Amino acid sequence: MSLPLENRVALVTGASRGIGAALALELAKQGAQLVLIARTQGGLEELDDRIRAATGRGATLLPLDLQKDADKQLDLVGPSIMERFGRLDILVHNAGALNKLTPVAHIDPKDWAEVMAVNLTAAWRLIRTCDPPLRASDAGRAVFVTTGRVLRPKAYWGLYGAAKAGMEHLVQTWAQEVVHTPLRVNLADPGVVATRMRATAMPGEDPASIPQPADVAPALAALCFPAETRHGARIEIG
Repeated sequence: MSLPLENRVALVTGASRGIGAALALELAKQGAQLVLIARTQGGLEELDDRIRAATGRGATLLPLDLQKDADKQLDLVGPSIMERFGRLDILVHNAGALNKLTPVAHIDPKDWAEVMAVNLTAAWRLIRTCDPPLRASDAGRAVFVTTGRVLRPKAYWGLYGAAKAGMEHLVQTWAQEVVHTPLRVNLADPGVVATRMRATAMPGEDPASIPQPADVAPALAALCFPAETRHGARIEIG
């Protein structure tokens, strides 16, 4: 029996740890050939070892900083995937930056630049570079990981929430533009999950008391299956 994602090509950002790593492993177990982006070469190599142990196949590793390397390298990702594989079947933009929780009036310009670069500008650049190879797939699937802060603003979370809100608007606009193609584009809110970002925001919380990345990975992976028909939706997983 074939796997749901057998021979499908999947690009995942923020893949070296947390939700991104758990999702990448799940996609690999479902048969996908992975292209993984993260800042840390070591983290990507550790994940590649886990993927090889679980599936016998390795991944293509792209150590990129979505803030610092975007102008130089991110724009080349789509053409490179097209040249190597002829298409891209799955795009998951999971990478995110929180930085400091602070009053809106006290947001530091450097924090603003980084959070907007990773959460919003990188989403735009990924759409721009991956649109052609995704359209070349017979069942392209794009998933952008978002947050409940977009719908439920909270004091001190303004920078992160604003960046993700901008991303959501951009993604849903793109979804309308590709509605007459086989490409399906959705937003996914995993809810509360024990990640490094969560620990930064909630330092007193016991991570064992909340869902783990592996708990949400199967539902996120299912959004990438050819059988997924929702489009332009905001899907709450947690």
